[in-house]
Amino acid sequence: MSTAAQLRTVATAPAPMTSREIAEAPAIRAGFFDLQSFELIQRVSKAFASSDLVPKAYQGNLANCMIAMDMAQRIGANPLMVMQNLYIVHGTPSWSSKFLIATINACGRYSSLRYEWRGKPGEADYGCRAWAVERETGERLDGIWVDWRMVKSEGWDAKNGSKWKTMADQMFVYRAAAFWQRAYAPELGMGLQTVEDTEDMVTLVRQGDGVYGLGDEPTPQSSGLRELAETANRPASVDQDTGEILDSTPAQIAHQPEPDRIPQQTRQAEPEPVRQQQARRDEPPPVDAEWTPSAEELAEIEARERAEAGGQSDQRQAAPAGRRPRGQMNLD
Repeated sequence: MSTAAQLRTVATAPAPMTSREIAEAPAIRAGFFDLQSFELIQRVSKAFASSDLVPKAYQGNLANCMIAMDMAQRIGANPLMVMQNLYIVHGTPSWSSKFLIATINACGRYSSLRYEWRGKPGEADYGCRAWAVERETGERLDGIWVDWRMVKSEGWDAKNGSKWKTMADQMFVYRAAAFWQRAYAPELGMGLQTVEDTEDMVTLVRQGDGVYGLGDEPTPQSSGLRELAETANRPASVDQDTGEILDSTPAQIAHQPEPDRIPQQTRQAEPEPVRQQQARRDEPPPVDAEWTPSAEELAEIEARERAEAGGQSDQRQAAPAGRRPRGQMNLD
């Protein structure tokens, strides 16, 4: 490039921004629907994904970190706090109850949550409800009563390892706070349930990566293989004349699995009863060593012999007169 060209490039290049211009420039907000915002949230999420302080569900997972950052920005919370309190429960994100309580207390629209108790411990009407005062109007906002009658009716304490059996008062507080938040500030929870609510609905176990899943995942036997094996091992009813199988086949099972998921021994065992009956049908009938006729058969044999003997005598009597009977000589 010539010197004139270099001077021309320098002259047309934009001048660097001054410190005042940088300070007055509009701030870029992390988000998904703008190029600069998307690049910003992606860079910040990459830093979170490479950190050991975030839960395992977010480590090395850029997409999860980006979603958590967007949710934190919407509710005005710290991204790290959101990641530490947002759990993946059977494929659905769920908040911890203590995080929702902290979000309500810090939002500035209401006073801190308080709890009103009633009844005596152990009785059906023993429980509590959450309440707070709206700062703008000064109105007291009361939540729904949560008592033992509701707990028993919903079956929340019937789960194995349920916290209602060991720390009932804490569970009353968490459930009352969740009900209050859904009634008066649903935007703070973004429509998500709490982990405690989800645990009461289904049996969940926290996996090693921090993700909650069902404690009894469906096994191949429960998806139709058990019925398939039982049908295959059950002797089939075969028409001896045509060879047609009269029983229902395994294909009539409601939830039949894919053929490549059926164990090899199950597929081999399926036609075995048919082959066994075919082999038994091709075998010659067994021959008894000694045969003893019954009384009816003896009577039939004697009658047949007498009939044959009587027929021979009639033939001898009906012989012509000019022919000499065999065995006699006329010497006269």
